[in-house]
Amino acid sequence: MSSGDPGLQQPARPSVFLSYSRADQQQARILARALEEAGLQVWWDTLIEGGAAFARTIEAALAASDAVVVLWSRNSVASDWVLDEAARGRDLKKLVPLSIDGTEPPMGFRQYQSIALTFPKGHIDPASMQAVMRAVLPLAGHEPVPRTAMRPPSPDPLRRGLLAGGVVAAAAATATGVWGWRWRRGWFDPTPEAEGSVAVLPFENLSGDPKQAYFSDGLSEEVRATLARNRRLKVMAQASSARFRASDEGAVKIAAQLGVAFLLDGSVRWAGDTVRVAADLVDGRTGFSRWTQVFERRIDDVFAVQSEIADTVAAALAARVANPGTPTQQRAASGGTTDVAAFDAYLRGRALYETGNDEASEREALALFDAAIALDPGYAAAHAARSLALTTLANQYVRVGQHAAMYDQAVAAAQRAIALAPGYAGAHSMLGFVLFQGRLDARAARAPFEKSSVLGAGEATVQARWAQYCARTGRVREAAEAIGRALARDRLNALIHRAAGTIEYAARRFEASIPPLRKSLQMNPRMARAHAAIGDALVNLEDLVQARAEYSAEPVPDFRLTGLAIVEHLGGQHAAARAAMDRLVAELGDTVLYQQAQVLAQWGDREAAIERLLKARAAGDSGLIYARNDPFLDPLRGDPRVNALLTGIGFDA
Repeated sequence: MSSGDPGLQQPARPSVFLSYSRADQQQARILARALEEAGLQVWWDTLIEGGAAFARTIEAALAASDAVVVLWSRNSVASDWVLDEAARGRDLKKLVPLSIDGTEPPMGFRQYQSIALTFPKGHIDPASMQAVMRAVLPLAGHEPVPRTAMRPPSPDPLRRGLLAGGVVAAAAATATGVWGWRWRRGWFDPTPEAEGSVAVLPFENLSGDPKQAYFSDGLSEEVRATLARNRRLKVMAQASSARFRASDEGAVKIAAQLGVAFLLDGSVRWAGDTVRVAADLVDGRTGFSRWTQVFERRIDDVFAVQSEIADTVAAALAARVANPGTPTQQRAASGGTTDVAAFDAYLRGRALYETGNDEASEREALALFDAAIALDPGYAAAHAARSLALTTLANQYVRVGQHAAMYDQAVAAAQRAIALAPGYAGAHSMLGFVLFQGRLDARAARAPFEKSSVLGAGEATVQARWAQYCARTGRVREAAEAIGRALARDRLNALIHRAAGTIEYAARRFEASIPPLRKSLQMNPRMARAHAAIGDALVNLEDLVQARAEYSAEPVPDFRLTGLAIVEHLGGQHAAARAAMDRLVAELGDTVLYQQAQVLAQWGDREAAIERLLKARAAGDSGLIYARNDPFLDPLRGDPRVNALLTGIGFDA
């Protein structure tokens, strides 16, 4: 059933249509009274006058209301009236779902997080009511009232008169409407036992234009990055969180899979030069909303919205940073910008880089990063992104002998990012990455990688890069610790699991390397290099039959043909081995000199293998980052030429 008469409302007072089941009328009455005492006008079906046309009256009230508040319960989910009213509220974009007994909403409404409403001693719990008001007020065009994280003082006799049903109602609420109503300090208190773990789900794009999704995705990622810099929080990484973009699973299931206590969901809507961001912090153990807020700002204030959302979530999880620093200090840690156009270009570039799979899209992403830098030369994150795009282009698309200049540009871009934002972990990580994989300079890469691991303790990508560097350079314990941190923050990212497997392999724990590689394939059956990595482990475990099957399943030709050339030779199938090697050389030529050296070393052709290895060094083949602890190169170890090569890269021979 439902709920008051919009025709009786004064224009300044927000109006609420209350939908409920007749069996829940007692709770509906308590809520209606609390909303009215807070300065809102409430319509519910007890206000329908005798003789009125029931359906027409309800339809008029639904259309005229600012918000449609639905009380979900075991009774209401079976009510056709409530389902119809909820559907109307949803279609009008003004649905505020509440749950009074923990019942999950019916199909069609589960994408809307419900606010848990409790009634201790016949009154509404203050924290619950606070969440209701924060959801309702923005729908009526009113700014939500401020939030604090201080505990409420004990009410004195004068204040007790304002605590009606557990809801703060300012004395002037009746005269001034919602503008006279304010939150009591401390109603947004964190629970002491709350775990400081949260996942930021991709914000929904409500612009009506799918091409605008890059902005909502980028905004949610910026909020996530801001939260991740708070060392008291455990923030799930983007890749894991993004797996639930279109999921119809409930909040409890999503939180369990991500291993977090809370989910931050949201949406972004454009209207001219105004952006409206709705954010909802959901308790992953109950599925109920802990905090809801709508921010409506001019687009040039979007950066303040990012910070405000992050600060509020941190406060809710009892992890507020005492002094986040001046805007200059914050920018030094985030690498961010205050230029909206630069931010837009950067987000477009990042979206294109993450979804592109060819040289044209990589170059277009680079052009967008360059555009962001042209608009704001001090935009460190854009310089770091430029470095990444250049490194990818050099590694995958530029001809052998021509990539040194591109790597030099990538190094310069990363160094510029560090100079602009010394506290930005991503810039240090990127410099280490391009120095190691691009310039093959393990010594030079060490300092920026170490710095990034300290600054980016909460960043899964930063920790995974650091872990792989440690694995390749023989820092086994540090590699294990870093990949553990990455997995804790990105447990549903197939790339992180693949990295965990290759780190075990680098430590010569061949059997232990297989399970995380299998896990990566479960998440992404087309994951590049995972089958080949399992094949490598099986060869070292002397299971050639299974190794051959894994190599045959590898989708990337470089690694498939290399593996087959090795396993067929070891299995006595020399003709098949030669055929695989001939294809490798014919199809990929000097781009796979390192792999050719692996094959020849396993064939026992020591001189030819060393010759290819030295040629790979001259060509700057990035495969050499594996050379220090690659079992397939063991037949070459001890040779002075190989020792000199390893030392030149910065490895211990």
